[in-house]
Amino acid sequence: MVYIFTKKSAALQTVFPKDAVFATWPLSKHLPSSSDISYIDISGLSDDDIKKTLTLIKKICNDTPWGIIDPKGILKDPALLIIEGANDYLGQGYFKDAKKIDAKRIAAVSAWRKALMRVHSAQDALIPAEPADGFIRSGIKLPAASSFPGWKKMQSGKAMPFYLLYCSLQGKTALDTRLQEKKLAHVYKKFHSILINNFQEGEALLWMDAGKDCLFLLPPKVHCVSSVIGACISLVLAAPQIVMESFGLSVPANFIFALHYGMINYNPPGKTGTVVCDAVNSIFHLGARKAEPGRLTITGALPDVSVPVVLQDIFSSCGEFEGRKIWHTKKFFYAKPWM
Repeated sequence: MVYIFTKKSAALQTVFPKDAVFATWPLSKHLPSSSDISYIDISGLSDDDIKKTLTLIKKICNDTPWGIIDPKGILKDPALLIIEGANDYLGQGYFKDAKKIDAKRIAAVSAWRKALMRVHSAQDALIPAEPADGFIRSGIKLPAASSFPGWKKMQSGKAMPFYLLYCSLQGKTALDTRLQEKKLAHVYKKFHSILINNFQEGEALLWMDAGKDCLFLLPPKVHCVSSVIGACISLVLAAPQIVMESFGLSVPANFIFALHYGMINYNPPGKTGTVVCDAVNSIFHLGARKAEPGRLTITGALPDVSVPVVLQDIFSSCGEFEGRKIWHTKKFFYAKPWM
């Protein structure tokens, strides 16, 4: 069942299916079942009321799909809703086109929620069991957690193993040939901001920033890499909405993620100079030459415990690259063709 919480039900009657229920009870009394989808109209709400509403719906719809109705476009950054856990967003552009919610969209919202729940459950499983047959068996062990002192205490020049995460944004055609310089700079700024926000739980450090692509360092800890792998998959799932709503792009684009592990001589961001080492060279080669948009690509050089067992079947082998076995996530299905 589809439930709508709004003070202007007449204006939305033609948007939702005839069997949709316009709730007459307060959101705090809402008890959705696993097959229900709940929409909240935020028209006319203050910033404080929107924050309270988001807090409440995340609690009430913790295990069920939910979406936001925003016909006036009052949310400055709708893509942040994805981070908050929303599964649909009906913004100003949606209502200008006079679109209707059909069974196909409802099914897509439900499927997306199930995929995200699986990712989130994987992020909670921070102690993986043995890798599945045919998956990473590098024999590499993580150092003791105490070996990483924290980014503020890391000494320049200290040699230490880290996870290296390559991130890029790639369009169906090159973005720098489709966008003006000012617009392109805005897109990359938003891109890096979303990455930083999503990777916070993994203690990720934006280490090198080349504009169109960048490199994060992750501490050599299980919970850090598990969290970031889950975040990468969530971002790929949400890419169409993030690209259109947050980046303001009307052309298809998706994230490229590549993950490697190796020893580097650490220097803080902005002071890396020309770093020459096998780990850095390998991750940039993998990200720029092999990894594909809409996937997370990983190397066989990762410690065995890196990928949560519940996520391992999302990956498929894609041969070797520069002498290392590699895997990447399977392509995700979007409601409409994307990339």
